[in-house]
Amino acid sequence: MIRVSSLEISGDCSNWDHYVRDNDRASVFHLSAWGRSVHKSMKHDLYYLYAQREGNICGILPLVHIKSKLFGNSLVSVAFSVGGGPLYDDLEILNMLDAEAIKIADNLGVDVMEYRQVKKCHDDWPEKSQTYSTFRKTLSADNEENMLAIPRKQRAMVRKGIKFGLTYQIDEDVDRLYTLYSTSVRNLGTPVFPKSLFKELKAEFKDDCEILTVLSPDGEAISSVMSFYFKEEIVPYYGGGGLSARRYAANDFMYWSVMEHAVSERSVKLFDFGRSKNGTGAYSFKKNWGFEPTALEYEYYLREGDDIPEINPLNPKYQVMIKIWRKLPLPIANLIGPMIAKSLG
Repeated sequence: MIRVSSLEISGDCSNWDHYVRDNDRASVFHLSAWGRSVHKSMKHDLYYLYAQREGNICGILPLVHIKSKLFGNSLVSVAFSVGGGPLYDDLEILNMLDAEAIKIADNLGVDVMEYRQVKKCHDDWPEKSQTYSTFRKTLSADNEENMLAIPRKQRAMVRKGIKFGLTYQIDEDVDRLYTLYSTSVRNLGTPVFPKSLFKELKAEFKDDCEILTVLSPDGEAISSVMSFYFKEEIVPYYGGGGLSARRYAANDFMYWSVMEHAVSERSVKLFDFGRSKNGTGAYSFKKNWGFEPTALEYEYYLREGDDIPEINPLNPKYQVMIKIWRKLPLPIANLIGPMIAKSLG
């Protein structure tokens, strides 16, 4: 007999997290710590469903409810991440998780429910597989081999940063990261997430959340990235740089430093460069590192008559807002941005 229940995210989540860590298709975003961080920092309601057979978890589906006047009413597995769709032992379990999720979606009156994953799990759900790609690569235990595996032109950029005398530090708080990240996303025309999200992520993931900040030759913090350790992989996720980052090749040096540090200090075997929108500069940047893209197959349960939402900067209807946002003074962007960004999901 299979029973589907809802996890109390503030309670004992050890069985949930144990199932995630044992599942080959799981990501760091499936862990309960991600949901708690989102809920604590942005107050979104969570519906973390799990299926049990004979008392043992055999499937999970973490859902975040995002209700916004600007961007609609949705359930996302998992919001504010690039992954997090259902995990399940067999199709019977998936069907039961789906049924409970659809019941919740209908009760909440959502326009769309989105499963974010690498491979789709339904043949009859609408999907979007042409927008995003993910980049993952196996690492050697020898960092010299990892350096030589970087294509020549990109390797030259890394060595450029090294020749400039760039160094890095591991930060215990999010202050320098948030300053550089918020500057970077403002320059891209994107609202920044609240600083509380970064604080909660660091508090929840503890040593498995690491902030690496790159310093210029005169000691100025010029780029920074928050990464997550999950099983044997490293996932650099939130990163940004200041105005001088490009001149010093600081971002190139930063990602190499993340890779080198993760291999030498944590024996990491896989580098997850995250997702990028196809055809963008970030997509090309990751390919230049020798990473091959894999299409992400996101799936949707839609209210009758609704279309798959296109909430991303490539959507032409957001272009005017992006241009305006790039010109905002940083203090104003950081004041207004979190109120908008928390609705993006």
